[in-house]
Amino acid sequence: DKCHKTAVMPPSRMPTLRAATSKLPFLKDLGVDAVWLMPVYPIGEAGRKGSLGSYYSVRDYCAVDPCLGTMEDFDAFVAEAHRLGMKVLLDWIANHTARDARWVTEKPASWYERDASGAPAVPWDWTDTAKLNYAEREVWRAQGDAMEFWVREHGVDGFRCDMAMLVPIEFWNETAQRLRRVKPGLFMLAEAEQADLFESAFDACYAWEFHHIVNDIAQGHRRVWDLRNYVYADRERYPRSAMRLAFTSNHDENSWNGSEFRRLGDAAEIMAVLTFLLPQSMPLVYTGQEFGYDRAFSFFDRDPMVDPRPGHFTELYRLLCLLKHRNRALQAGERGGSFVEIENNAKDCLMTFVREVEGN
Repeated sequence: DKCHKTAVMPPSRMPTLRAATSKLPFLKDLGVDAVWLMPVYPIGEAGRKGSLGSYYSVRDYCAVDPCLGTMEDFDAFVAEAHRLGMKVLLDWIANHTARDARWVTEKPASWYERDASGAPAVPWDWTDTAKLNYAEREVWRAQGDAMEFWVREHGVDGFRCDMAMLVPIEFWNETAQRLRRVKPGLFMLAEAEQADLFESAFDACYAWEFHHIVNDIAQGHRRVWDLRNYVYADRERYPRSAMRLAFTSNHDENSWNGSEFRRLGDAAEIMAVLTFLLPQSMPLVYTGQEFGYDRAFSFFDRDPMVDPRPGHFTELYRLLCLLKHRNRALQAGERGGSFVEIENNAKDCLMTFVREVEGN
């Protein structure tokens, strides 16, 4: 079965993998189907930003950062998630490594794009990273080897692929096919929105456009009919099987633009409901949202939640997960229900619709 509710645990917010393992029963009780672990790999030290650094600056694709625990701790996390009936998705960073990654010194210079001085190129302002060269086919093979390591040896059920549009779609197609020979039910989520992601590689992609529209509506910059028009355009853009990760927050939005309460205000609750109800939606619950935690976390420093306690949003997400589990019409993918608009005379501020399964 494909995953319909995903919770995120970033390493900068949790003391250890052992501590994270102890939280899995709570997430299962909430109704979560899959846990997306943000990067667990050792973080680069060269050009490190902040005291922790960016977990997207990877030194070694086949290791666990010692500050999180051991590989045995990772295996225990996966085993407990599987015991509870949950899937584990691992964050994958294919576009770049840390500047002091093992590959920088151990692999041929051609594995990296190079600047005028011959040093590994820096993508954008990510000065703690080095851009991999996808003109080099050995990079494709090594990336596939490393991903297969986590699937075959450590039971990972899928990957959230960071900035998936920055590497060739042919790489994703080839690698996904390889990984599905090892694990046929492997789940692939792209942090991108291009329609060609679904040729053969990905099961779901980010719904960034939806996210920005609901922020703009809540802030009075756009009207509800913009969301209605998006829904119609979106369903024509992708195949029926393609799911969209719908969210009101994630690690980037929270750290750089504030919590959902800062961006959405009083609309935070209704927009959270929409992430469960819109066609093809696979809702994301980012760390702290399950408690209604109103805080922007530091991206490059250890910044734990302080005394998080279940509250109104805990029960809201529990109810929404239950509704999505019990109603086939609300499921994503080809088995889910259709979207049928109910006409009204105030489309600038009111969207009414039903989700239904044919014959029911």
